[in-house]
Amino acid sequence: MPGPKLVALAWRNLWRQKRRTLLTLASIAFGGFMAVMMTGMQDQSFADFIDNAARLGAGHVTVQHSEYMDRPTLTRSVTGTDAKRATAESDAEVVRAVERISGPMMVATARDSFGAFFIAFDPAVETPETMEFTEHLDEGELFESADSRGIVVGSILAENLQLELGDKVVYTITDRGGEIVSGMERLTGTVTTGAPSTDAALVLLPLGILKRTVGYGTHESTQVAVFLEDGRRTIDVADRLDPKIDDASVLTWDELQPEIKAFVAMKVGGGRVMELIIGVLVAAGIFNTLFMSVLERSREFGIMRAIGYTRGQLFSLVMLESAMLAALGLVSAVAVTAGPYSYVHGMGIDMTEIYAQQGNSVDIGGVGMDMILRVGLYPESAVIIAVSIVVATMLAGVYPAWKAGRVNPVEAINQG
Repeated sequence: MPGPKLVALAWRNLWRQKRRTLLTLASIAFGGFMAVMMTGMQDQSFADFIDNAARLGAGHVTVQHSEYMDRPTLTRSVTGTDAKRATAESDAEVVRAVERISGPMMVATARDSFGAFFIAFDPAVETPETMEFTEHLDEGELFESADSRGIVVGSILAENLQLELGDKVVYTITDRGGEIVSGMERLTGTVTTGAPSTDAALVLLPLGILKRTVGYGTHESTQVAVFLEDGRRTIDVADRLDPKIDDASVLTWDELQPEIKAFVAMKVGGGRVMELIIGVLVAAGIFNTLFMSVLERSREFGIMRAIGYTRGQLFSLVMLESAMLAALGLVSAVAVTAGPYSYVHGMGIDMTEIYAQQGNSVDIGGVGMDMILRVGLYPESAVIIAVSIVVATMLAGVYPAWKAGRVNPVEAINQG
């Protein structure tokens, strides 16, 4: 039988039981909606989380002394940071590379002292895309340049030290030679990142001042932080940079922050399991529709076999019905999902009160989770969802199609 007639017949068969077909389309649309929203929330939240971790830490890719990760002291520095920054920024996927000094220190006032973790940077070369803290000043202001006087601390640390703007803060660290040195600055501001462990230990210092305090050269630091447009490209960029920088280690954010990597992997795995469960339920509904349709038309299939239709044609007929269901299901899923997706993508859902009422911590590895929940589906994720809907629908139709092709004409007609 010519192909076009099979297509017309499949379309007519699909709408014999309109209610059942519409319910099946609704289940496909609901499954697509759930998959898009869950995956979109996951893609967006973890992309933001990784970017925040990079901005709060040492970049998506970090260039540092080969022994610094095991023994993070200022005696393990990298030199020629200007050349290393230029090498990193020559890569097309790198947005910016900056030098920083970081490590542990003691901070003290006349009232008390606490252990802390400091980051020294140059605000003239940093941007909100590279330094998260610049967006979290809740009191005072940041020092203006690498050579300006001043110190900024986390809000909880400021409370513990009973600090007010203008108060003197003495910090103690080990210098380039391993000797203990001290410095003194006046408090110019405080930051609140939303991560309690960070807010209780963070100290920000001007890069130039600290270099002179610890005895570093002009182009010497503990690390060069490299930032990318797409955090998923860290491994590729690190692999390209590693051969070009032979006197230091080139590491990715997940190598430096394994606890964050484990958290993201766990959440992504859980999301994939939920998506699989939704897919199985939707596929079961599609299978039920097609299988019942085949059973109800056994006599019809028997007659079609008797007048010359082949098993392959009957198989193709049911598979065409599956393909039409898949296409209509995709259109329905897009129609149902477009509005909610656009709203949550643009406006987001504020989760602050929910987390506050539950008393949950939003601090993972010193990185605070964004309280505004948004969706942002990666293109490849959208393709995977669309392909999965089509494949699930087509697979659900294979057995009913095979069953239709195996109908015995005599038995089917006599049963009618």
